Amino acid sequence: MQDIDLVKIYFNSNGVWVLNAALAVVMFGVALTITKQDFKTLFKQPKVVAVGILSQFFLLPLLTYLVVIIIHPKPSIALGMMMVAACPGGNISNFISHLAKGNTALSVSLTALSTGLALFMTPLNFQFYGNLYSPTSQLLQHIALQPLDLFKVIILILGLPLGVGMVLRRYKETLALRISNILKPLSIVVFIGIVIVALFQNLDVFNAYIHSVLVLGIVHNLMAIALGLFIAKVFGLSFKNQKTIAIETGIQNSGLGLLLIFTFFNGLGGMAIIAAFWGVWHIISGLLIAYYWSKKSI
Repeated sequence: MQDIDLVKIYFNSNGVWVLNAALAVVMFGVALTITKQDFKTLFKQPKVVAVGILSQFFLLPLLTYLVVIIIHPKPSIALGMMMVAACPGGNISNFISHLAKGNTALSVSLTALSTGLALFMTPLNFQFYGNLYSPTSQLLQHIALQPLDLFKVIILILGLPLGVGMVLRRYKETLALRISNILKPLSIVVFIGIVIVALFQNLDVFNAYIHSVLVLGIVHNLMAIALGLFIAKVFGLSFKNQKTIAIETGIQNSGLGLLLIFTFFNGLGGMAIIAAFWGVWHIISGLLIAYYWSKKSI
């Protein structure tokens, strides 16, 4: 069997453009739900916000790096784990938080803030930990990834839709809400459709290598959720906010990760498989844990 570090996941250029467009639409839809009140809510809860950002952008990438140096996965798989950990929270986290009877308002606010911070923190964390670990550092040098190019794509896919959406919500609230109600389900369906198409285009590859990332992907995701829960508990947050921080840490924007992988890494096998698996699994784990937490009153 060919080394997974040499495998490429096929996704033609048209597919990559559709993925670009779909993710931009998702981010635009997220921005349409953001109001000034969301940021006022953040300022009223500085401790909760600080814990959320600490867990999301500092501790999760660090934990991922520690896991990588302990278990020594294939470099492309390690790089995929670092990519997922560097991404901001996924917009589905708001829905999961609501189902789990968490702090939905806080979830929306943290998603908005983390998406904005991701413009800088995602390339920073990915480059830092990717170059800190020798096997992935060698892989990055071979691919010759330019940090500025990575930053430009993130600005276009996250920053521009976020800015336009927030301006539209500010001045045309009724129209923004109407568009948001259409985009929310549509964008999720489109993204799932893209993952399914990519899966069927590369079914033989996934069948051959999914065992390499199955357990690792599940454990990585559960560790992210547990990390958020633990840190929130250490800082004395309420159980409602603990659930929210855990979900925000464990539900990642793997769609952004996939886009960056196909754009800059030509669908590198281990990276693409683990990001695609995360995209499916974190929804399953999120729904399961939301159901469990919805039954707990304390």
